[in-house]
Parts: sequence; C-alpha cells; structure tokens
Amino acid sequence: MALAMQRKANVRLPPEINRILYIRNLPYKITGEEMYDIFGKYGAIRQIRVGNTPETRGTAFVVYEDIFDAKNACDHLSGFNVCNRYLVVLYYQASKAFKKTDIEKKQEELEKMKSKYGINT
Repeated sequence: MALAMQRKANVRLPPEINRILYIRNLPYKITGEEMYDIFGKYGAIRQIRVGNTPETRGTAFVVYEDIFDAKNACDHLSGFNVCNRYLVVLYYQASKAFKKTDIEKKQEELEKMKSKYGINT
C-alpha cells in the first residue's frame, strides 16, 4: 500500500484534471442510486448531483474523494452505454461553466452604458 501511495505522489496530472466530473447524455430517469452503482466502482464518492430542471436534465456532477479515482472513472466511463445512451464524461471546468453567464452579464452592462450615454449602434 505504501508503494502505491508513493507512486501516486510522484505522478503529475494535467491541470484540467480534478475530482469533479461533469456527465452529459444521461437517461432522464436515472436515479442517484444508479449513479452510485456506476461511478462508485472507481472509488469513494463525496457527492453526486443529478440535474432535475429542464435545462439540467440528463446531466450530473460526480465528486470523488481522490483525484486519481476521478481520472480512472473519466477514462473508463466516457462512452459507456447506459440505457442505449453513450455517456459523455468530462472534467468540470469552472471557467467554462460560468463563461455564458459572464457574457450575458457583460451584454447587459453594455446595453445600460449605451442607453446612459445615448449611443445607438
């Protein structure tokens, strides 16, 4: 066991790899328990959030305790077939997740500035 821990300590992972996985193309009827069955095989899971609004249906976040477990799950479950749907498993990237809302916010600010200064372009 000590040898495995030492080997992990020496491995450098790319910066985009993290403990949070973003899963797309899930069956709408999938339960949290089924998610634990699928993703739990790869290591200890801290949290699973399955999308339940019209915008987030078919997606989920899986948070692993260990980054190497998350990497292993991502490597093995991307393209995995669940109810005739192939899973898309990605690493969560906060910068991409909030980019759309940032753009909308900037657009609003721009419109306010235009109206404030009477600019019509």
